[in-house]
Amino acid sequence: MTWQWIRFALSAACLVTGLVFMILAVFGVNRFHRALNRMHAAAMGDTLGILFVLLGLIVIAGPGFDALKLFLVVLFFWVASPVAGHMISRLEATTDEDLGEIEVKGHEDI
Repeated sequence: MTWQWIRFALSAACLVTGLVFMILAVFGVNRFHRALNRMHAAAMGDTLGILFVLLGLIVIAGPGFDALKLFLVVLFFWVASPVAGHMISRLEATTDEDLGEIEVKGHEDI
C-alpha cells in the first residue's frame, strides 16, 4: 500500500515537472524575437518536458511492456529532436540575410 502511494507521488511529481518545463517553453518562444532563440527555447522545453512526462507515465505503468514502449518513445524523441532542430536552424542560418547582425543598445539608445 505504501509503495503505491510513493509510486503515485513520484509519477505526479514527474508529470508536474514536465508540464512546468513545457509551459516555460511556451513563454520562452513568445518572448524571444529571433527564430534561432525561439528554437532553442522550444527545444529545451520539448526535450525536458517530454522526458519528465513520459518518465511519470513509466513510473505509473510499472515494470512491463508498456513501460518499455514509453522508454522507446523517449529514446526516439531524444534522438530525433536534436537532429530536426539542427536541420531547421541550419536552414534558417543559410536563408536569413540578417542573421549575422547583432542588435546592441548603447547608453544613447536607451
